[in-house]
Amino acid sequence: MATVSGLHASARRGASTSGTGDTGEVRVPLALYRVDQHQGDIDLVLSRGEAEALHMALAGHLGLAKKPTDAR
Repeated sequence: MATVSGLHASARRGASTSGTGDTGEVRVPLALYRVDQHQGDIDLVLSRGEAEALHMALAGHLGLAKKPTDAR
C-alpha cells in the first residue's frame, strides 16, 4: 500500500454518493489535498457492512446516535 502522509480528503464538491442495490456497495467521491493544493480525486468504496459501521460511528460523534429506550 502506498504511503499518503500529508494528504487529507474532503467530500468532492458537486458529486453525490452512490450505492448498488444488488451488492450493497457504497461509493463516496472524495477529493485529495495536500494542505490546500488539490492532488486528485478518488472514490471511497465500502461494503454495506462497512458503510453501516461508518454511519453509526459518525452519528455517535455528532451526537445523533439513537439512545436505548427505557422499557419500563
